[in-house]
Amino acid sequence: MRLLARLDAAIAAAADPFDADCLRVERACYLARQGHFEPAATEIDAVRSKYDARPSPSISAWLSLADGLMSHFSEVGGAARDKMRRAHALSAAGRLMPLHALSSAWLSHMDYNRHDFESMLRHMSQALQLAHADHHAARSRANLVAAKALHLAGRLDLAQPWYARARVHANAEGDDATISAIMFNMASLRTTNLRQITLSAAGGSAAEGEHALMGTDSSIHFDQMVGAASLASLLPNLRAQVLALQGEPAQALVLYEVHLSAARGISRIRSCMLSDQAWCRMQVGQLEAARADALEAEAALGDDTHIDDSAATHSRLAQVFTALGDAPTAQRHDILAAQAWQDFRALQTRIVVMMGRLGPSGPL
Repeated sequence: MRLLARLDAAIAAAADPFDADCLRVERACYLARQGHFEPAATEIDAVRSKYDARPSPSISAWLSLADGLMSHFSEVGGAARDKMRRAHALSAAGRLMPLHALSSAWLSHMDYNRHDFESMLRHMSQALQLAHADHHAARSRANLVAAKALHLAGRLDLAQPWYARARVHANAEGDDATISAIMFNMASLRTTNLRQITLSAAGGSAAEGEHALMGTDSSIHFDQMVGAASLASLLPNLRAQVLALQGEPAQALVLYEVHLSAARGISRIRSCMLSDQAWCRMQVGQLEAARADALEAEAALGDDTHIDDSAATHSRLAQVFTALGDAPTAQRHDILAAQAWQDFRALQTRIVVMMGRLGPSGPL
């Protein structure tokens, strides 16, 4: 809560009410990132109403950024990116370079979530070019996005310097929400790497499972310590996935049954989670429930399903339908899984090449 305390002190000490209002919106952004949406919305609405009759470019840009973060963390939908693009455009028009750098960094984050890696790289590069050395908010987010991309590509060795730089900037800012995001993303992407190793027979270290489980548990404990709620519905399901990949289906199923249906913002990964739950049910003998989950997982596959999640879904469904004695369906999913894993490996290669455009100097 260090950043929150610093913002509270700055608001109280501000001599100019306008400066205090900008800080109030920045405070609301932090609350939204922590998952505390009601107080964030109250703060945003209060500032917005104050400037309805006399709009300010700075306040309008800050409010658009806050709207984007509220939407992103509460809904994880496409509307968030449109709101962030408005913040990006308004800050450019008003020559508000620190805010332009910050909105660029958040757009790179949202681009990553869409697997639009070309746009991600453009926005990340812009954020790093515009942000001064002490603009910790923009630099921590941009460095984290770079780390995530390289980690997704299976290159933790290349990602580590970016993670380290993101943590340095987050610590300098006292930004517990970003430290939480770093911890969660490292655990999540270790799980993604483990899933690829386990389900596609790719090379890698089985010890990744222990790292993923420890990282997930550390993330849970840190969020409890700092009062973060934004990942509360995701972390138990992540832990379930790690347990399943480690061959503990009964333990994983306990978590899935409690947390999967209640999780927010998981439409893109729902097929993957359901297929994993189906595999767990099959392993403990719940065959009819496994079939129902498998059919629901098939239906949940969509255009917004990322290629790695699609590959994992098909791999799990092949295993489930094999156990259920449905050989034709199992074979179909096995073929689709093999193609999807091949496409994902090609994407991983492209990401590493693309990130190489940032130059040999490493993280900025």
